[in-house]
This record gives sequence, structure tokens and C-alpha cells, in this order.
Amino acid sequence: MATLAPPAPTARDTRTAPPRGLLLVILISTFMTSLDFFIVNVAIPSMQLRLSASTAAIQWIVAGYGLALAATLITAGRIGDILGRRLVLALGLALFTLASTACGLAPGVDVLIAGRVAQGVGGALMTPQLLVLLQTCFLGRVQAKAFAMYGLTMGLGAVFGQLIGGVLIRADLFGLDWRACFLINLPVGLAALALVPRAVPESRAPQRPGLDNTGVLLVTAALLTLVLPLIEGRAQGWPLWTWLCLAASPVLFTVFGVHQHRQVRRGGHPIVHTGLFRSRTFSVGMLAQLVFWAGQGSFFLILALYLQQGRGLTALASGLVFVVIGGGYLATSTVAHLLAARMGRQVLSVGALLMALGLGLLWLAAGGAGGGHGSVAWLVPGLLVDGVGMGMLVAPLTSGMLSGVAPQLAGSASGVLSTAQQVAGALGIAVIGIVFYGGLGRAGTDFPHAFQLGLLTLALTELLLAGLVRLLPRGASAEAA
Repeated sequence: MATLAPPAPTARDTRTAPPRGLLLVILISTFMTSLDFFIVNVAIPSMQLRLSASTAAIQWIVAGYGLALAATLITAGRIGDILGRRLVLALGLALFTLASTACGLAPGVDVLIAGRVAQGVGGALMTPQLLVLLQTCFLGRVQAKAFAMYGLTMGLGAVFGQLIGGVLIRADLFGLDWRACFLINLPVGLAALALVPRAVPESRAPQRPGLDNTGVLLVTAALLTLVLPLIEGRAQGWPLWTWLCLAASPVLFTVFGVHQHRQVRRGGHPIVHTGLFRSRTFSVGMLAQLVFWAGQGSFFLILALYLQQGRGLTALASGLVFVVIGGGYLATSTVAHLLAARMGRQVLSVGALLMALGLGLLWLAAGGAGGGHGSVAWLVPGLLVDGVGMGMLVAPLTSGMLSGVAPQLAGSASGVLSTAQQVAGALGIAVIGIVFYGGLGRAGTDFPHAFQLGLLTLALTELLLAGLVRLLPRGASAEAA
């Protein structure tokens, strides 16, 4: 990353201020998409009971959202370049809100699955536009604060998703039960949509590129053949089709890369400009994003399984435990831009090492000192330290990776970044699922041991991240500050 904090204010910074309400629209949209990825996990038992849904249908309720999101993010970034980011953001918000309503009112599981897929597409339309708006409408120290708020919001949606879902189901407002987890998006989404015309400026890529239809087909096929088996493979016992898809995916990605490079050489309009990866900032930042998000989604999964199935906590009680992580995350994410300006790339190394330490403390608590059978309070120190480290990583890692990207490549870079996060989450969950369920033993009840194995794997991942960020350019943060 050439910088871990955006450049210092210039004369342009003093003349240009982001429109009022723009950051609020960005944060609302970010929170909705992040929350919906996690809140559904709490509602699964109630959905299965009320809708008489099969296990396969429940898996698709979860997978449909992530699959649609991952498969369309890169294309959505290019569509924003062409049609305008405000228009595409508004379309994404409208689709997400409408799809959430359809999910909340779904009479059966088929409609619910279709609604979840539509939610994923709506989220994909929104996410790259949000990152481009952060990059182009906020400048200097204002941009650093905006990215810090973005990281805080994204993390809080993930951390508190289970708690919010548990509260909504427990309250059972108007007898809605699990449906409230989706219908809550209706008033929030409408409020954000009402702000868009006044708060969000219209912008496009300077050269108004065309849509590379061949590239769209190739990247969509490559992502589907990668993400679908990762999501469905373990639950289905890794049938032949999953291995065929995983074998086809790198071939499709290679063909896509060659096609994009040819588009660049011919002066065409690739949806992913291969010049992005010639920058060490972007390339190393991409690897760091993959490692970080592979660990995050999988950690939340095994923690929820350990608390609810291993320790017998309710969804609401389990959600309250997640608040501890949120407390640590809140403490550092609000000042992450200041830490990045002072420490440069070291803030990422320290954050990753703190997360590894937190996971180590959880490893001790799960296997000793009464942690396996005694009070859940033994987990608190590890969860708090992990949250502190997480807060030091999310915003600086994102803002640093996008810093220095040319405006005409902003949509492409944002789409690639968002896709990497989704793919990394699916990959991490697939790997940790093998480790965790393999550690349960023949009886399938040894949750402390399985949790420890998962934590050990994740701690090694964080150590890898701490080493990886050392490959980032030196001295850039000093310039940024």
C-alpha cells in the first residue's frame, strides 16, 4: 500500500466538501449489507420450523445471498462506471429493500430463496459504488475519518448481527418472529433512498467505458465455479461436481485474465484493468484482504457454533457474548485512521498480532482453566483483545489498498476488492468447517476440542497476515500523515 492513510489535505481539499448526508447514506447501506450476511444465521431454526424447510433449502437461504453477491460485484462496479454511481446505488438500494420485503413476507421457502438471491444482487450493486464514493468524494483527513466510520459500520454489522437477530426474534414484534430480521430493512432502506437524490453526487468513469460482455460471462462463471462448491461442498459431502467446479475455476480465471490483458493492449474496456496488479500496493493489499476476511467469517461461525451447540447458549445469549468483540472493535476502529497516520503499515502488523493473541487466549480458555465447562466469562479477555486487533485492521486495510488508484479505475478496483472479501469469506468457512467438524470426534460432541483446532488454524492465519503486510512499501504513511 502506497499509503495506509489518505494523502494530506491540499488546496483542492479546502475548496471541496462532501455533500451533507452522503456519509450517512454510505453507512446505512454498508450496515444493511453487512448485517444481512450474519443476521440470517440466528433465524435459521425458526425458519426451518415455520416453513417446514429441508436442510438443503436452508443452506440455499444462506448461500443464495453470498453467491449472488460474490458473482456480480465486479460487474456491478463497471455498471456504476457506465451508468453513474448515484443511479446504480439507488437501484441497488431499491432492489435490496424490495427483496428484503419479499423475504419477510415469503409464503414459502422458494420465494424466500429467490428473495435472498435478489438481496445479494442488490448488495452487489451498492457495495462498489459506496467504496468509489468514499474514495472520490472525501479527501485528505476527512477521507481517513470517513473510511474509519465505514470500517466501524461494517464491523459492527458483522459483530452485532447475531445479537440484533436474537433480540428481534425474542421480541416477536407483531408476531413476525424471524420475518422481522428482513422487514427491518424496509424503513431503513426507504430512508436511505429518500436521501440519495440530495446527498449523493452523480459520477461516472472519465472515459465512459463500455461493458465487456465476454469478460462479464467469464468472471461470473469463474466466481460461480469457485464460490458455489465452497459454500455447498462440506454440507453435501464434497460430491464429484464440487471438485469439477473447483478444477474449472482456475482455468476460467486464467482465460479471464488473458482476455482482460488483451483488452488493455487493444485499448478496450476491461472490467478488471490488469494494470491494477502491477502496483505492489494493490497486489499485496489484495492478498492481505483475502487472508484477513478468510479468518473473519470463519471465526464468527465457529464461535457461534461453540457457544450455542457446545455451551448451550440461546441465540440471544450468544449474541450478547459477541458484544465483547464489538467493544474492543469500537475502541480502536474509531481511531484507526489516527493510528495509521502515526504507525504506517505497522498498525496492520500490530492488529494482526493482537488478533492472534486474542485467539490464543480463547484457545486456553476453551481447553483449560474451566473454560471448557465453566463460565463463559473465561472467554472475555480473548474476545476483547481480538476485537481490538480487528478494529486496527478493517479501515486502514481498505483505504490503503484503494489509495492511489486512478479515478477511471476506481469502479474496477472497488469491485475487485469487494469480490475478494466475499470469496475469502467463503473459502475461510469451507476450510474451517473441515477443521472444526473434523475435530468434533465420532460422537460429534467434542466442541471444546473442535473449537481449539479452529482457533489454532485462525491464529496461524493472523500470523501469516502480520508477515504479509511487511511486504507493503515503507515510508508511505509518514508521507500521508
